[in-house]
Amino acid sequence: MREADETTRQRLAGALRAEPATPSELAVELDLTPESVLRHVEHVSRSIDGDETDERFLVAPPTCRDCGFDSFDDLLNVPSRCPSCKSESVSEPAFTIE
Repeated sequence: MREADETTRQRLAGALRAEPATPSELAVELDLTPESVLRHVEHVSRSIDGDETDERFLVAPPTCRDCGFDSFDDLLNVPSRCPSCKSESVSEPAFTIE
């Protein structure tokens, strides 16, 4: 299938099969906003999890760069601050499909 014929979610899944990526990286690659990437990632994760293949959707959780907290409730979100130390230095989650 040519790239022009693929849907946004198909392109997103293809990018995640190639290598792990953050919402910001995917936004640049796919010419989307990080917020729309997160909405699409949610749908892609559900379709992969319900798929009959051996693929898995994996998430490296966001992590506070100051205190190391990584137990965020919503892994498909970019938190604005750490709930533990209130730092705004929080890394984005990274997604991949294996």
